[in-house]
Amino acid sequence: MSAGRWALPEGGGAGHTGGVHPLIDARTLDRAARENDDLVLLDVRWRLSGPPGITAYRAGHLPGAVFVDLDRELAGEPGPLGRHPLPSAEVFQAAMRGAGVRRDSLVVVYDDADATAAGRAWWCLRYFRHERVRVLDGGLRAWVAAGLPLTEKEPSPEPGDFTARPGGLPVLDAAGAAALAESGVLLDARAAERFRGEAEPVDPVAGHIPGAVNAPTWSNVGVDGRFLPGRVLRERFAALGATDAAEVGVYCGSGVTAAHEVLSLNLAGVPAALYVGSWSNWVADPGNPVATGL
Repeated sequence: MSAGRWALPEGGGAGHTGGVHPLIDARTLDRAARENDDLVLLDVRWRLSGPPGITAYRAGHLPGAVFVDLDRELAGEPGPLGRHPLPSAEVFQAAMRGAGVRRDSLVVVYDDADATAAGRAWWCLRYFRHERVRVLDGGLRAWVAAGLPLTEKEPSPEPGDFTARPGGLPVLDAAGAAALAESGVLLDARAAERFRGEAEPVDPVAGHIPGAVNAPTWSNVGVDGRFLPGRVLRERFAALGATDAAEVGVYCGSGVTAAHEVLSLNLAGVPAALYVGSWSNWVADPGNPVATGL
């Protein structure tokens, strides 16, 4: 969107106000995987600095899980639109069909622990209008801690019939993010030192969008990688001005950890738009202003 105010496209929905709860615990997932033929497990492990998630997947994953590559299937080619722009509907649809996702599948996504990558997968599925999607709370770490097995066997799922239809969740472009920083609440999900402009390990310019409020993603989870309770998240976001009565948007470095923050806001009952291009798109235009400090 190119304006500060955002609204869901026709047929969309945001905030956890009903339907499938965004999270599932390891024990519940274990039972569901044994009892439901329509469940699809996606392993989306990923780290910005590597190694590739496929390496960890092949060393051991949840039984029946299919690996999905965040860089290639949950994002488009890096460039002026950002380091992780939206994947095309065609690319995302092909990846989900290849993983066996059908229009009525319950899809469960997981990463190592804190849902940084799983949050992006959850967001993409919701954006492309697949409602039945949940995140394994605590990720693979929680699965192992529950004494549940891993396997090196790679499944060969039947192709799915999922159809990707963009617009299920709201998005912002640079102009919309700038306007929202003035008229609503724009959260910056990066670490505080990056927000203040004291350090920038990835992008060519340090700082933040003027008017943004710092809300690091890692504050949404505990030391075990599980999400904090919804009431705690509501209190945290409310202290930053982000409530269900406000217009809220989120950005980060490239739209990955910001998707995790949108999920956290969802758990708190607060709808939020994602600036997919995030800081990497913002600084691609030298005409965009940059703020430093608090």
